[in-house]
Amino acid sequence: MKHIEELRQENEALRDRLSKLSEASLRINESLELDAVLQGVLDSGRRLTKSRYAAMTIVDDLMQVEDFLTSGITDEELQRLSGADDGMRLFKHFIDLSEPVRVSDFGEYLRFVGLPEFRAFPVTSFLAVSIHHRGKKIGYIHLGKREPGEEFTWEDEETMVMFASQAAGVIANARHYRDEQRAKADLEALLDTSPVGVAVFDAKRGEAVSFNQEAERILGTLRTPDHPLEQLPEVLTVRRADGRELSLQELTLAQALRTAETVRAEELVLQSPDGRSVAALVNVTPIRSEDGEIGSVVATLQDMTQVEELARLRAEFLAMVSHELRAPLTSVKGSITTLLDPSASLDPAETVQFHRIIDEQTDRMRKLISDLLDVARIEMGMLSVSPEPSNMAALVDQARNTFLSGGGTNTLRINIAPDLPWVMADRLRIVQVLNNLLFNAALHSLESSTILVSAVQKEVYVAVSVSDEGKGLSAERLPHLFREFSGIKGDEGGGEIVGSGLGLSICKGIVEAHGGRIWAESEGLGKGARFIFTIPVVEEGATQAATGQDRPSRPSRHPTPHRSRILAVDDDPQALRYVRDSLSKSGYEPIVSGEPEEALRLIEEERPDLVLLDLMLPGTDGIEMMKEILERGEVPIIFLSAYGQEEIVAKAFDMGAADYVVKPFSPTELAARIRAALRKQMPFESAESYVLGDLTIDYARRAVTLSDRPVRFTAIEYRMLVELSANAGRVLTYDHLLRRVWGLGNNGDLRPMRTVVSSIRHKLGDEADNPKYIFTESRIGYRMARGQGRRS
Repeated sequence: MKHIEELRQENEALRDRLSKLSEASLRINESLELDAVLQGVLDSGRRLTKSRYAAMTIVDDLMQVEDFLTSGITDEELQRLSGADDGMRLFKHFIDLSEPVRVSDFGEYLRFVGLPEFRAFPVTSFLAVSIHHRGKKIGYIHLGKREPGEEFTWEDEETMVMFASQAAGVIANARHYRDEQRAKADLEALLDTSPVGVAVFDAKRGEAVSFNQEAERILGTLRTPDHPLEQLPEVLTVRRADGRELSLQELTLAQALRTAETVRAEELVLQSPDGRSVAALVNVTPIRSEDGEIGSVVATLQDMTQVEELARLRAEFLAMVSHELRAPLTSVKGSITTLLDPSASLDPAETVQFHRIIDEQTDRMRKLISDLLDVARIEMGMLSVSPEPSNMAALVDQARNTFLSGGGTNTLRINIAPDLPWVMADRLRIVQVLNNLLFNAALHSLESSTILVSAVQKEVYVAVSVSDEGKGLSAERLPHLFREFSGIKGDEGGGEIVGSGLGLSICKGIVEAHGGRIWAESEGLGKGARFIFTIPVVEEGATQAATGQDRPSRPSRHPTPHRSRILAVDDDPQALRYVRDSLSKSGYEPIVSGEPEEALRLIEEERPDLVLLDLMLPGTDGIEMMKEILERGEVPIIFLSAYGQEEIVAKAFDMGAADYVVKPFSPTELAARIRAALRKQMPFESAESYVLGDLTIDYARRAVTLSDRPVRFTAIEYRMLVELSANAGRVLTYDHLLRRVWGLGNNGDLRPMRTVVSSIRHKLGDEADNPKYIFTESRIGYRMARGQGRRS
């Protein structure tokens, strides 16, 4: 009878456990949000086992901690836990275990496995169970009790093993849902910020599904208050290139969508009922189901307004060129005809005058033809410049003389900083830029007004500005000033020809070929304008070599690079060759690749100090690849791209880029950008040196000497040595060194660090058993002996 009663009680207990397990499983399936699912799993596990404490570590595919959650732990206890190295080491310990761990004396277990005593809060009995999904570990649940005599039972362990198995699928689904939502959000953001309009239509329902911002802008110009944007296609008339018209007032949108045909890059005119129209380059793609029916239709629209405006400007430009060439040709032809006429009786003064006319007018034609050739070279990317160390003050003075001798009557005021560094400039080209800007300022100013030319240093550039007191510029005109032909007509809109419209465009091409930028500023019409361009400074050594003179000694702003390893990734072999040569000439060790997968392998194998990344790569884009690189380690990334739109540049910086350089660029600019990024990456930099015995670390020169002999270190070895010496006398934990030197965070793999320390010791002649410089603090980290004093 007693045996039957015991079985009945066991069955009741089993039913109760299964009931609670079923309730817990249902509870964690209520949401697909990953954070809610994880917290639900942890809370349910604590309730199932009546635990006082619960924690959960979630790991990624590389077994790195991705998330850490707690339940039943107070804020004070959590603060003690997060600030204690023993807590984090404890949780990492279980990541490598596969079987459940259930112990009644938690302290004894820690001593047995060689872990330090857990002091964050009291734990007596302990249970840990791994979470596996399809044979792959995704996390671990840790449970603890604090009261003496409270122990986890075999039933608790069995329950948690079953619950973890069920929770694994729920967590995997929540992860998949999160990834899908992120991908969907990224796609929506990409579409919404695209410069091409995208419209999606449901063919079955015969209605618009979505429009991105550009599509709303294009179609919004045709919309009336009576027609919402979604209904606009129903009242539009579409005129195709062959003259055919399609009116959706006669054919319903649903009928049009069900019979939609594929359209590739066809220029269509969309017209509203009130006569307003817009020309757009349209692509239409029907999306068919498995049975061949059209389920949805995707249309892309590219506004042709700017293209038509450019075509109009080109037509006006051709008319202007004809006018500009016809006038001097007429003068030259007339002068030559007169000189060759035997019946014309000319005195010597008249003959000289006709020769002067021929000379002036041919110079005028030569200048216009030269401008046309420059524009053609700029558009084809073939404008050549030969930068060399140059004195900006001398270039400004040369341009001033050319301006005055060329008929300029305005007063010029020059304001150049006395300690302005030299610049890398093609002297003839930069003088050409200054001349264009000076004559442009004079053209739009009164002859009695003053033109100011100034130059100041801005970090690794010199900024040169030409300011006038003339007509000024409207805010609407500023973004278009440097486009070809934009200067054909005045800002007043009177239609008069005020120039070829090429000068500012040529200035832009020349400045950008030097690696600089050019822009304009104005407070409005009648308030003058200011044109600014930048040009890279030259290193001190190159300046002295160019001048043949020694300048007063001072600390160099740009220390010579000590063969830092730079990885360049670009699928254009010519661009890659240019970058490689530029890096080599600047003293860096280049590593190049045209394949993203190979580049990721090189990141892990070569451990470069910096990465140069193209924005457009085969099979991926640079920003996505940057995410993958940063997941492998903290390394500064500079984008090299032909795309200079503000939104793209901003996105690159927001996602973690160290810098963004727009092609084309000069080797000098690239080297300067790399130096700036590497300086930010270094954990310590000082004008002082660390000295201990025969060892000297000169931070300013990035040089290490032992008994006055230089010692060569790799980039990672040098960063490790700098971090230790900069904190001499202090013990630096493994986690601290991983974050500061490797940028890997708490990954727990100390092998690379130990290899580097061993290599440093070998190069310094230091012995691990009897160290002089670097000391090992067992299970904690490393420290470096205090120096005997730092000297400058």
